[in-house]
Amino acid sequence: MTVADQRTAGDAPLVSRWRPGWEIDLACTVSVLRRGAHDPTFRREADGSVRRATRTPDGPAQLHLVPRPREGEVEARAWGPGAARALEGVPELLGAGDTTHAEFEPRREHTALRDAWRAHPCWRQPRTGAVFEALAASALEQVVTTREAFAGWRRLVLRFGEPAPGPAGVWVPPAPQDWLRVPSWEWLAAGVELRRRKVTLLAAPRAAALERTLAMDEAAADRALRSLPGIGVWTSAEVRARAHGHPDAFSFGDLHVAADVSWALTGEVLDDAGCAEVIECYRGHRYRVQRLLVLAGARRPRRGPRAALPTHTPNRALRAHRPRRGG
Repeated sequence: MTVADQRTAGDAPLVSRWRPGWEIDLACTVSVLRRGAHDPTFRREADGSVRRATRTPDGPAQLHLVPRPREGEVEARAWGPGAARALEGVPELLGAGDTTHAEFEPRREHTALRDAWRAHPCWRQPRTGAVFEALAASALEQVVTTREAFAGWRRLVLRFGEPAPGPAGVWVPPAPQDWLRVPSWEWLAAGVELRRRKVTLLAAPRAAALERTLAMDEAAADRALRSLPGIGVWTSAEVRARAHGHPDAFSFGDLHVAADVSWALTGEVLDDAGCAEVIECYRGHRYRVQRLLVLAGARRPRRGPRAALPTHTPNRALRAHRPRRGG
């Protein structure tokens, strides 16, 4: 990856170009990092490019990824104190660290998975390297509907994060110390009860230690994350799939994942234990299986009513939420 244009003055970005050596579907690769259609940290442009705001060890950054399919490249532009660090992370963000990709082969009897693999043969596991950032967002998604979690995330980022450096439109999530300053009534206004907020509040002082899990293998990173109060199998997997790029971080404990995956592979709706038996043959790639089926839209038929939103918190974030284009 080469830097083509160093920052000189004002708001000029750092610019680099990366040639991956395989065809990249940019939106497909990074879509898992988006927390709902109105995530203020993530924006997909009409031209197929993607803007993402993040907080690096050097400070906040906005990253703008522009696919250049004719040249076989991705152009990356970055603004802010963390711009250089964000550019350094582009290859892994787009799957360059997914070293086991070539080892994966769906079984013949798993037709839906084979179809998904053929439809997305170039999908690689992304790796953000932002552990606390992934944890703060995942903690909000525990035991609630995604709609409530995404609305809460949006509200808290817009109130306690900051506008990203560079062109307007995306926001940087709060820093660990900023999460600690969120008043209790603001958590409640975002629909986040004590159980979920405690996960972030207890993890924030340990943010530096969490980032060190990036150097661990999958099992060690999982143990380290789960040693923190409120982080179980599901939250650890959600964090590791995004921040660490672990292709085996299957979302056991999710309300839908095991049922959807088992139905896609066998035609039967199974619980976590049953699904674990089915996908044991893919150990090392179990999250890859999960994600490919999601990208292919493989979901079991839903015949029951949608889950109701919880009533134990004043879900003002939901009542105040109005979809905005490009939000």
